[in-house]
Amino acid sequence: MPCAAPELYAHPMSDVTAWEYATVPLLTHATKAILDQWGADGWELVTVLPGPTGEQHVAYLKRPKN
Repeated sequence: MPCAAPELYAHPMSDVTAWEYATVPLLTHATKAILDQWGADGWELVTVLPGPTGEQHVAYLKRPKN
């Protein structure tokens, strides 16, 4: 089956979103409040992973650069 030409998938540079990222340590007793505040500031949660020591979780967030 033939593959589509690469130019069919190319997007003009103006369509590319530039992102900024943040990592935020999460406190177990305040997780919702922390994420709500970052969300109100335009950040989107990407994932939550255990921190380096395993005792605390870290939220990874992103938002479009302005």
